[in-house]
Amino acid sequence: MAKTKLHRLGDLQLRIMQVLWDRGEATVAEVHDLLGARPRLAYTTVATMLRKMEVRGLVAHRTEGRTFVYRAAVAAERVSGNMAEHVLDRLFQGSLATMVNHLLTAREVSPDELAKLETLIAERKRAS
Repeated sequence: MAKTKLHRLGDLQLRIMQVLWDRGEATVAEVHDLLGARPRLAYTTVATMLRKMEVRGLVAHRTEGRTFVYRAAVAAERVSGNMAEHVLDRLFQGSLATMVNHLLTAREVSPDELAKLETLIAERKRAS
């Protein structure tokens, strides 16, 4: 079976992908404006990053006149899943229980969130 390509993104790449997931499509200028980073990124930095991301298969473009219009080439769920698995494997040695315990003790967890987690666990038990 072929190994699934991992999509681990740096902070800037993830922010760019979020713009594209939210908008569907965007030009370099639109991505640059929507990032709104402080300190503000150079337009050329965003253009270069989009080209590099296209080589990696993360984004694709179509041409509109002389302008490239970019779109995400991978789904948000796939990227978040790959990144979560990477964190699970690297930081928690693959132990989901250790990772969940860390999250439950390191953050404030509302009763509503706990109820959702209990429901997810119950559903998983029924499916097993």
